[in-house]
Amino acid sequence: MKVRLDSTVVERLPCFSLGVIHYAGVTVSPSPKMLQGRINLFVESLRVERELANLAEIEGVREWRACFKRLGIDPSRYRPSSEALIRRLLQGHPFFWINGAVDVNNFFSVLHALPYGIYDEDQLRGPVVCRLGQASDAYQGLNGREVQMKGKLLLADDQGAFGSPIVDSVRTSVTENSRNLMQVIFFHEHVSPNQRDEILGATARMFTEINGGEVTLSYLVTS
Repeated sequence: MKVRLDSTVVERLPCFSLGVIHYAGVTVSPSPKMLQGRINLFVESLRVERELANLAEIEGVREWRACFKRLGIDPSRYRPSSEALIRRLLQGHPFFWINGAVDVNNFFSVLHALPYGIYDEDQLRGPVVCRLGQASDAYQGLNGREVQMKGKLLLADDQGAFGSPIVDSVRTSVTENSRNLMQVIFFHEHVSPNQRDEILGATARMFTEINGGEVTLSYLVTS
């Protein structure tokens, strides 16, 4: 099940790319104390090094805001998920623990200031495409609201939209019953090819270290 980029995205963001990792046989459970300790230390250092007022100085935040503007999305109304996570932590809120799969996903999203998505692959139907939303695209989001996706960057399968760099859907969310997962990293154009390869590799290694299973496929999707 390879992901492809639609021409509607390529026309607006010609250097945009996705990193995709497929996992099989994972065991999703609460994050171990070791991971919680590592992430909490990282959050402490983030708060020392960064201030909320200077959030836009972080490259990933700055570049993804620019991407949203090019797509006609107001980044102050619809924040990239990575920026929302960083903002929350800099406001003093604790890291939001879900399970080992989601927690690793969110850690890397904050670490690299890039939107990350993690999806239960067994809930997907047919090929996956990254495209701009149409009037009929909407889903129940993990934020508890129905999200209208018209004009927004999203991932969709044969059943419709299920994910985006803003918020993902309940339909494909990862639970402790999930075994086969697909992870998507949304790269802005200033992430170099070497950086993309390094991020894909580091993400896959830590993900399987915490959640078990194996990487069945890892690749970049470019225009």
